[in-house]
Amino acid sequence: MMLFRQICMLCMLNLRQWRRSPQIFLGFSLGWIACFLLTDKTIQFADTHDTVLQVFEPFIWTFGDGKSILLISLCLLLIFSDMPYLHNETAFYLVRTTRLRWMWGQVLYLILTTLLFMAFILLSACMLAGGKAFPGNQWSDTAAILSYSEIGTSIAVPAYVKVLEFSYPYQVTLHIFGLMLCYTMVLAALIFLGNLIRPRLGTILGILFSGIGLLVQPEFLVEWLRLREERAWYASVWSGWLSPLNHAAYASHSFGYDHLPTLQASYLLFGIVACVLLAAAFWQSKQFVFQFTGTER
Repeated sequence: MMLFRQICMLCMLNLRQWRRSPQIFLGFSLGWIACFLLTDKTIQFADTHDTVLQVFEPFIWTFGDGKSILLISLCLLLIFSDMPYLHNETAFYLVRTTRLRWMWGQVLYLILTTLLFMAFILLSACMLAGGKAFPGNQWSDTAAILSYSEIGTSIAVPAYVKVLEFSYPYQVTLHIFGLMLCYTMVLAALIFLGNLIRPRLGTILGILFSGIGLLVQPEFLVEWLRLREERAWYASVWSGWLSPLNHAAYASHSFGYDHLPTLQASYLLFGIVACVLLAAAFWQSKQFVFQFTGTER
């Protein structure tokens, strides 16, 4: 019980800093703006054609593809850019606990913050849908129109036929939470490790991590590798396996008839990479010299 209590107190120490951290407010504000921009066309389409939405569909399409997830990940990058948090109180906690428990406190903080951020985006998307939405666990007529026609592509809404045919809205929403949690743990662990090695190095590594995911999108691979049209399919497969953004996108996974990564494979890869980075961060924290002089590090 003492172990769990200390880990929770270390986590709450970070959460208490939110009230005086403008970057937290900015990160959540940008998340709301990104959610609005990614759902506005869908809601306008439903209003124009007098159709309804399933209440989670705007949220699902907010995380519909790698480019959409890139916008959200930049908000998370801003929120976690100062990891690990070193405050005046941290010195007293380090005297009374171990660095391993301190690390677990940071991990718990990462998990809770990611879940709170995702819940905020979910609530925002549901509010934007408003009276046009229904709560049933089935796809709406709007989703069917956007998926089975070229309209979805023309208005840049990532609604995919295979998602509608092989899953349900509640199931997809849970997987989005899980995939984004895993993706964020890798991103935050990379920032954590980089900042322990050198101040602000973690932010640079986080930007590079997100940038690599964007650069290996299929359209970029086709152009760089100069693939013929009949071989463009290979670019989609390579991008699905190489891009962290695509591993975090539900629609970029295999549903039994292609060579894209399965959901289980993405969870496993994210888990292995996150554990390796966190283990490296713990080893680096043992070598790290904590200095507290007044209010400066």
